[in-house]
Formats: sequence, structure tokens, C-alpha cells
Amino acid sequence: EGADSIVVEVRRGANVEESVVTLKSVYTEDMVYFLVTWDDPTFSWMRFPWEMQDDGTWIQLKDPENMGGDENIWYEDKFAFIWEINEIEYFADDGCFAACHLADDEEDYEDYESGKPYGNKFADEDGLGDIWHWKSVRNVGQAHDQYLDGVVWSEETGSAGRHADPKDEGGYSNNVNEDKTAPAFMVADAPKDGSPGHILAEEAVEFDASLFEAGDRVPGIVVSPFVGDAADISAGWLWADGVWTLELARALVTDSENDVQFDDMSAEYLFGVAPFDNAQVRHMFHRGVLSFVFGE
Repeated sequence: EGADSIVVEVRRGANVEESVVTLKSVYTEDMVYFLVTWDDPTFSWMRFPWEMQDDGTWIQLKDPENMGGDENIWYEDKFAFIWEINEIEYFADDGCFAACHLADDEEDYEDYESGKPYGNKFADEDGLGDIWHWKSVRNVGQAHDQYLDGVVWSEETGSAGRHADPKDEGGYSNNVNEDKTAPAFMVADAPKDGSPGHILAEEAVEFDASLFEAGDRVPGIVVSPFVGDAADISAGWLWADGVWTLELARALVTDSENDVQFDDMSAEYLFGVAPFDNAQVRHMFHRGVLSFVFGE
């Protein structure tokens, strides 16, 4: 309760023009904890739900303007940290802007050869960052532990510099049958409005279309807790009265080379944050870099 707070103004998200993020932190002998709150007027939990049509077929709901990887209607709320591990060029001045969202031609992100709006996220060749990516629908008691490196998108790599830390099992997968025509799973006796936005793997049963009628919805994702390197960050969260409250906990030091290591209590740790309001990529942002130091 007595921890100092950092207040960060963020802006220009897909669905919210501006918001305020408040961060607090405490630590123990071996753990560090963060309390994050930010304004978000809507609780977004319908991430690509399936919906039964009048003719009995099923479609997965999607913004018609989403040409791939750019959903801003049928999605979830998210929040991300990026921590610098190895020095990332310009990060000390620009924070997340040093890696977000780069393209071959910086004047025309929409024409970036990967076909992704706003290009891709990647660092310089030797840069390395730790990403804590909390996802309100797809995570179960955790934030997804990821990392950022200098891989540039190409047809050979098929992706750019943002990667998931390795996992032994768990995580999330699309709820779709082999023909990609309907859900593969459902939850017995669940509401037929698609809530709560996901299906817990332990509750999933084989989908039975005969139990539904036109307009009914089924979640588009099956989830379970990560096990392994990707599970380093515990999380709890609540949305109420237009405000998200997110609690994060992680060991000060982990065994992963992809994680920032809080092993020097006199050091300064540089980071940036980004809230997503029902947006796949078009998050709110702040300019500049944030600094985390340990108090006495």
C-alpha cells in the first residue's frame, strides 16, 4: 500500500483514444510483484466466437475490414511489458518505439512485405528484450512469457522478432474442427452466448451441433495454463467500473536466457508498457522509456 506509483499516459489505441496506466511494485527476497491499473470502458471477451447461422452452418465472427492479424471488434483486452535485456538500439530513448512496429519502408507500413498492418516487431541484430504479454481471454492465471530479438520477417522465417518462450505443455489453441467449418469442442451446459470467451481444456467435450440454434455462440479458443519457461509470470485480474486491475508476480531471477534478470538491486531496468482495448495489434502507446529501480 505504501509503494510509490508511476503514472503513464497512453494514447491512440484502436478503440480508446487515450488512457492512464498506474504501476506499483513491491519485492521480497526472491520475488517481484507489479500492480497495474488502467482505464478501459469496455470488458472485451468475445474473441472470434463461433455463431450458428439461420441455415445451420457456423461462422467465426470477424471484422470484415480485418485482412489478417488486425482484429479490432471480436477480440480481447491485453496488456504488455517489454523489458530490455541486451541493449536494444534506441530503447534507452524511445522505449518500445525502438522495436514497434518496424517495416522495410518506414513511410508505408501497410505495404510491408509480410502483409501485416503496422509491419512487425523486432529489435536490432544484437538486441534482446523480455515481453510479458497478458491476454484476458487466452491466459489462465498467468501472463504469457515471450521475448524479442532481431529476427526480421522473411519468407524463410515466416515471422519476425516476437517469440513465445518455450513451453512443455498448455497454452491455447483455436477451437476449430478438421474441416474448419465449426467448433471442435464445447462445454456441457454452458451458456450459449459464447461466454466466458474461452473453453478450459479440462472442461472441453466434443462439439454437438444438435444442441444449438441460430444465433447461439461458442468460444473460439481452448485454453489451459502454460507449463515450462512460458509460465514464469503468475497473474490475477479484474475488470470493474471501466478499470482493469492486473497483478503480476515473477521470480527475481529465472533460469531462462529469454527473461530479464533482476539480480542487481542497484541497477536500473528499462521498460515500456502498452494496453490493448479489444485490439489485436493497435495498442495504445507512450513515447519514451520507463525506468524501474529497487528501493530500500
